[in-house]
Amino acid sequence: MADNTQILLRERPKGKLEESHFELRQAPMPVPSDGQLLLRTILLSQDAANRAWMQGATYKSAVEEGDVMHGYALSEVVESRAPDYSPGDLVFAESGWQEYAALDARAVGRAPDHRPLTHLISVLGVAGKTAYHGLLDVSGIEAGETLLVSAAAGSVGSLVGQIGKLKGARVVGVAGGPEKCGWVVDTLGFDACIDYKGEDVSAAIAEHCPRGVDVYFDNVGGAVLQAALFAMNDHGRISCCGAVSMYDGGPLTGPVGVPGLIVIKRLRLEGFIVSDFADRDAEAERDLAAWAADGRLVVVEDVIEGLENAPRGLIGLLAGENRGKRMIRVAPDPR
Repeated sequence: MADNTQILLRERPKGKLEESHFELRQAPMPVPSDGQLLLRTILLSQDAANRAWMQGATYKSAVEEGDVMHGYALSEVVESRAPDYSPGDLVFAESGWQEYAALDARAVGRAPDHRPLTHLISVLGVAGKTAYHGLLDVSGIEAGETLLVSAAAGSVGSLVGQIGKLKGARVVGVAGGPEKCGWVVDTLGFDACIDYKGEDVSAAIAEHCPRGVDVYFDNVGGAVLQAALFAMNDHGRISCCGAVSMYDGGPLTGPVGVPGLIVIKRLRLEGFIVSDFADRDAEAERDLAAWAADGRLVVVEDVIEGLENAPRGLIGLLAGENRGKRMIRVAPDPR
C-alpha cells in the first residue's frame, strides 16, 4: 500500500506563521486495530483556530513540535474494524493534515452523503453551525436591531451577517479593503461594510450604526472589539467567537475600558465553541440547508487543491485573503 503523506509542525512559530514552520513527509500507511477505522481524507477544513492551537492548549490540546498538524476533515472509511462502519461511509474526524489516519470509531462522527460534499465543511459544517449557534443561541438577534460583524467576508462572518438579515436586523460588516467590503454588501447583502484597513473604525461605526450597536459578533478581538465596545447600546450583547487579530504574532493587548464599559452599559459578553450546542445541531442543519437551497443564504467556498498547499492556505487565511470558507481538497469525492 502507498505511503501516507503528512504535514508536521516542524517548529512552533514565535511570530508570524511561515511555510518553514511546517514539514512535509512520507510516513508508513497506518494500520487500524480492533475498534478503529482507516480513513482517507477528502476535504480538510482550515480555520483561524489552527493557529491558536500552536500557542498552547485551548479547548483542545496544543499542537506540539513534531506533531502531525491538527485539523478537522471530512473523510471516507477505507477499512473498518468497528461494527458500525463500512468501507465507503463518510465521517467527520480530527484526522489532521494527512492523507490517511487510523482512528477509534468512537472518535468520529457519521456524515451524510450530501452533495456537494464541500457544503459539509462550509454551510452545513463547523462554519455554518458556528455562525448559527453563535448568533441565534448565544447573543440572539431581533428584527430591527443593529448587528455588527467582524471578519465579515470570512467563513463564519459571511454567514452570520446573512442570518442576521434573514432575522430582520440591520447588518454592518467589518472587513479588509474596499474591494472586499464592496463584495460583502453587493454579494452577501449586508447593509454596509467598514474597511478596517482604510477607515477610522470608530467613526465608521457611528456613521453606519446611527442607533448604536445591539449585537456585536466578534471574530477578531483587538482594535475592532475596542471600537465596538464604545458603540454598544445599553444591554447590548457580544458573541465572542474568536480573536484572529491576536493569533498570528499580533499584539497581545486587550481593549481599554474593561470592565468599566461593560458595567456602565450593562453588556453581556459570552464566549462559546460550536460543540456547546451539539444538541441543537439538527435544527441548525435543517435551517441552514433550507436557506441555502432556496437562495436566501449565499454559500461561498474557497477550495485549494492539494494537501501540500495547506500551509500556504492557512497563512493566507490568517492574512484575510479568503472569501467564505477555506478548505483543502486532499482527494476526489467518492462516487
